Amino acid sequence: MGKSRATPFRRKTLPDVTILWSWAEFAVRWLHVTAAIAWIGSSFYFIALDLGLRKTPDLPPGAGGEEWQVHGGGFYHIRKYLVAPERLPEHLTWFKWESYTTWLSGFAVLVLVYYLGADLFLVDPGVLTMPARVAIAISLGSLGLGWLAYDRICKSAFGNDNTRLMILLYVMLVAMAWGYSQVFSGRAALLHLGAITATVMTANVFLVIIPNQKIVVGDLKAGRVPDAKYGRIAKQRSTHNNYLTLPVLFLMLSNHYPLAFASRWNWVIASLVFLMGVTIRHYFNSFHASTHPRKGPLWTWGATALLFAAIVWLSMAPLYGEDEGWEEGALAPSRQRFAEAEGFDAAVEVVINNCSMCHAPRPAWPGLGWPPRDVKLVTASDVARHAEQISLQAGVTHAMPPGSANFMDAGDRAVLVEWYRNARDG
Repeated sequence: MGKSRATPFRRKTLPDVTILWSWAEFAVRWLHVTAAIAWIGSSFYFIALDLGLRKTPDLPPGAGGEEWQVHGGGFYHIRKYLVAPERLPEHLTWFKWESYTTWLSGFAVLVLVYYLGADLFLVDPGVLTMPARVAIAISLGSLGLGWLAYDRICKSAFGNDNTRLMILLYVMLVAMAWGYSQVFSGRAALLHLGAITATVMTANVFLVIIPNQKIVVGDLKAGRVPDAKYGRIAKQRSTHNNYLTLPVLFLMLSNHYPLAFASRWNWVIASLVFLMGVTIRHYFNSFHASTHPRKGPLWTWGATALLFAAIVWLSMAPLYGEDEGWEEGALAPSRQRFAEAEGFDAAVEVVINNCSMCHAPRPAWPGLGWPPRDVKLVTASDVARHAEQISLQAGVTHAMPPGSANFMDAGDRAVLVEWYRNARDG
């Protein structure tokens, strides 16, 4: 097929709402990443600090250990009180807003991308056909019920044994990973597993750790001796957060890598990621412990490497099977307007000519084993389904096609923008 021709578009024809929406997503993601850096940094710091405390003869009553640190040209002398000091200091720093901001901004991203774009990113007819509102209800319900189940188990007698508790929680996470993979798209399944884990972590801070610390502060102000159980409970939840942090980061990044989320074994991959989080954190926690100064268990490196190798193998397993081909799926009602808009046929021709070499079930471009971000553009329905992405990536901007694969001229890009504008304004 020959090249499509059209007059290059003018700036006033750009889909302004889509551009602003895309920047809104970017801004919220930036906030989310910034807050997460602050939260994870303080979390890792305090775990390392807690493990590195040492007993000294001159510790004041109630202190469990101290540590000297050097940073930025200064020396810091830090002491930890197992319950609380005899006198409450005038200035007390609370570490909570990092956690709250991370969760709130992450939920905002979930709404902007997966709820408002449910037909594209949340629901996959190849997995389970359902209305977007049902998928959103399942998403919200799972986040709430997941926290309630976790909290109930931790507060039960079963939760008194931390090893037994961690094993049960891991089994629950594996079950959740499988369950999400049976309901949502692969991308959304892994993202939701990260979201429910992050919800547990933030709820630990908001509903357990901070309230317990406030009880201790209240007792001190009233002249009462605080109960040590509040510190033990908070420490348990803080330890859980410490081991869950790295898997959450992997799951949040996974939406950029189809080999992780688009595999039929994505739920197994996610399950192994949680084990890698344990081995990695165990090494560093041991490394920072005062009983093992600057020496962690080396077996954790081998275990982590083996787990990651298993993940890589699982991601490649479909490549060794038979090619099942690619069937054109039915369009959601919200996508139908893009297929009916003026200029759709010309847009399909442009996309097929310029994009299908890479965005196919089996990409023809050398070095690609999977379509980028698992976006397939080989049928007319595919083009309508990814209308916004096509317009922004290949119409408004020149992000796609990339590098030496770019044979798209200004006329082709104008066709895409004009088609999208017709669908938007129609």
